[in-house]
Amino acid sequence: MPVVLTEKYSPQITIITLNRPERRNALSIQLLTELIAAIKLASDQPNERIIVLRGAGAAFCTGLDLKEAQDQTKAHATADLVAHVLGALSAANPVTIAAGGAGIMSACDFVVAAEGTRIGYPETRRGLVAGLVLTFLRRQLRERDIRELLLGGELIDAKRALAMGLVNRVVSRDEVMPEALKFADSVLQGAPNAILQTKRMMEELRSTSIKQDLELALKHHMQARGSAEAREGIGAFNEKRKPNWAG
Repeated sequence: MPVVLTEKYSPQITIITLNRPERRNALSIQLLTELIAAIKLASDQPNERIIVLRGAGAAFCTGLDLKEAQDQTKAHATADLVAHVLGALSAANPVTIAAGGAGIMSACDFVVAAEGTRIGYPETRRGLVAGLVLTFLRRQLRERDIRELLLGGELIDAKRALAMGLVNRVVSRDEVMPEALKFADSVLQGAPNAILQTKRMMEELRSTSIKQDLELALKHHMQARGSAEAREGIGAFNEKRKPNWAG
């Protein structure tokens, strides 16, 4: 059964749905692989201008599948695939819209979050480093806010995320897709090549490329993934207990 669904909403808009509601759309190897293929397929369409990413069920995406991540033999595969997804979303020619908050939304051009959504990066509480997402957060948020999110590891509500600039809109859950499509319509009023050139110029004006940053982030991510802290943190999460950092 596919865990990523693709729907052609209009000749210029594709909706991609993460379809693992029973696991809150956690990023498994299968989901990541299918998502990369779906992004590429949509991006390669000559008339494609918008990709809307959404999650089936109550959650948009809760990040890495920690049950699968407990298997160290899959660590490199999952890390590479997450980096590939983030890079593909960021480099996509179409404008990318996340219809929901958290997870891989940081690589999208525009984010609509539902009221009541809780967003956070608890990697340090699992013995991990949020290196891949930091690639994008450092381009979007103030350093103080990044330190709060990554060092504290606490969940914040959608209104706080909006104030930080982590999301663009906060609406009721029923209005998430209509609001995403409303922004899509605004994008479609612009000239296709002018919008693409604007996206490319924003990337070129940065001192380092996303590709370079993702390579550096992967190094730090893999160092943490192979550590005793990661084994303890992920194990504690899956066993529903507090981690013992004393070792």
